[in-house]
Amino acid sequence: MRIAERIEAEALELAVLGVRDNGTELNMALKAEPGSAAGTFRYYAEALDKVAGEVAPTAADVLGLVQRAPVGVVAAIVPWNFPLMIGAWKLAPALAMGNSVVLKPAESASLSLLRLAEICADCGLPDGVLNVVTGSGAQTGAALAEHMDVDVMVFTGSGATGRRLLEASARSNLKRCYLELGGKSPNIVFADARDLDHAAKVSAMGIFRNSGQVCVAGSRLLVEASIHDEFVERLKAHAEALKVGDPLDLSSQIGAVNSEGQLAANLAHVVKAVAEGGEVVCGGDRILTETGGSYMAPTIVTGVRQQASLFQKEVFGPVLSVTPFETEDQALQLANATDYGLAAGVWTADLSRAHRCVARIRAGVVHVNTYGGADNTVPLGGVGQSGNGHDKSLHALDKYVDLKTAWIQL
Repeated sequence: MRIAERIEAEALELAVLGVRDNGTELNMALKAEPGSAAGTFRYYAEALDKVAGEVAPTAADVLGLVQRAPVGVVAAIVPWNFPLMIGAWKLAPALAMGNSVVLKPAESASLSLLRLAEICADCGLPDGVLNVVTGSGAQTGAALAEHMDVDVMVFTGSGATGRRLLEASARSNLKRCYLELGGKSPNIVFADARDLDHAAKVSAMGIFRNSGQVCVAGSRLLVEASIHDEFVERLKAHAEALKVGDPLDLSSQIGAVNSEGQLAANLAHVVKAVAEGGEVVCGGDRILTETGGSYMAPTIVTGVRQQASLFQKEVFGPVLSVTPFETEDQALQLANATDYGLAAGVWTADLSRAHRCVARIRAGVVHVNTYGGADNTVPLGGVGQSGNGHDKSLHALDKYVDLKTAWIQL
């Protein structure tokens, strides 16, 4: 609880540290980084006396107890897009269950997590229980993955790195690995959606906030053909109205792309999309500013076919693919037509259709008549090549405990 209070007290300083690292717009960073992290520490502090063992329904002359024991040492590797928020998702439940943690931030975004380690020490966490270790993935990350004294590895990042962590686990001590590997999330808009302009505005922010650098971003827009042109025009208007600029300027709605390398990769995805038959209806290029920096205009590409790279591959940038559909069955087939399964969105006024879509979409999170946003009471995780395990909610605690059975003859 003291850690949560300190994070809140230093919220602006922590947010600015993160913005200087990764370029997230400050207004969003304040809520998503220290705001979320404080809430996460407080949630698991409040959960501690609600988590108990079990008494099994055994025979009358035997007492069966199921106890939760700390796993030991947890290694956590977190990405650069929301380091404090995602770091808290790993740290708070792991510490709450009695484990020690070694956390490696991304090379390009470590400042806020280094400060968090100091806050935790100031609040009374014993020395050595939390260690924040900087360095490259190839060296520091690999050392953690191979270490024989790490009992559980938790990771948010790319699929390629996730595979290497699983291989390292097999080579070392078979440590459990929980991986959150991103997505290519569908956002389905049916013609019966109540307010198309609201749906367009929320859908725009669902992909363009933080310059598209959000794992659950609604990066594949599927629109019923009868409203396709109208909806794209509404969406384009909202996208072009967004102010992209200095993330420390409170009037900026979209900040910077994380790096020059990421910006180049984003632009290359657009070039390939056009080569594969897509049409750029807005954005598609770099925004030049007086102060320099890596900025990209919110980009919408229509006519994206299922086989296209932009339909299948995660960009992790402000690039939205748009694909029309005719029927509900076709929409669901398209929604499930990638290797990923992290998040999804459905816009409809038909309650029965909403429930059918939630049931049939292969994803860990399905938003209905909204996109993005959820608190600590519900889990976040994916299926398929979006990974395994869950952050947030009481379910996250399961990653950080071993179950121990006591079988007592009475």
